[in-house]
Amino acid sequence: MSRRMPAAFIGHGSPMNTLEHNRYTEAWHEFGRSIPTPRAILAISAHWYTRGTAVTAMAQPRTIHDFGGFPDELFAVEYPAPGSPGLAAEVVDVLAATDIALDMSWGLDHGTWSILVHMFPDADIPVVQLSIDGTLPVADHLSLGAGLAPLRDDGVLVLGSGNVVHNLGRIRWSEPDGASPWAQEFDDATRATMTQQPAELGALIAHEHWAAAAPTPDHFLPLAYIAGLAVAAGTTADVIVGGYAYGSLSMTSYSVA
Repeated sequence: MSRRMPAAFIGHGSPMNTLEHNRYTEAWHEFGRSIPTPRAILAISAHWYTRGTAVTAMAQPRTIHDFGGFPDELFAVEYPAPGSPGLAAEVVDVLAATDIALDMSWGLDHGTWSILVHMFPDADIPVVQLSIDGTLPVADHLSLGAGLAPLRDDGVLVLGSGNVVHNLGRIRWSEPDGASPWAQEFDDATRATMTQQPAELGALIAHEHWAAAAPTPDHFLPLAYIAGLAVAAGTTADVIVGGYAYGSLSMTSYSVA
């Protein structure tokens, strides 16, 4: 019998969450414990932002330390999950209307493994990454997300990773758990959309704080895939955990049953 897996978007925040135990990482851990064990994970990370769409197809993806200025302990982290050329081929099949390249060079970036070390610390579930084509509008990413629906029905966990609000230029280090009013307003608007009308996610680009919340859309777009899956299922999203960091980062995470 097939089993429909949930889908989730995680506000991943700083790479240091890999090493920390806080209410966000605890929520990620509990989410992993609360769902059936996936046969595989398809991750859509803000940190693989490309021209065109690609999917990792190697048997053993490398752990990519795609950041700088952090402690050596963070660079020492490895997440040796296997890949899945078979799942990569399934992604190409279900998204047949889009030209998907099979990639043999990327791997797992910190948008993926900083979460999975908490969700599935044994690193024994195959993981594949789908890149984000930065040339496409939000509506197209919603459609791509909806197209992944058959994978959920075959035991695949679709996992988006980014931040609803992500503006490193407006960080306020004095407020580690705070949010600027504009950031909270945009996060609230996104929450209302995801929990009531996920099909309308694209309308948020007209929000007065869109430019501040997403000066580049790479961290926002993974949410569109989860919204698309909600639309495909005729449902809405639930909040896994909410909160803020340093004034200009939203840590809000969502799941779709």
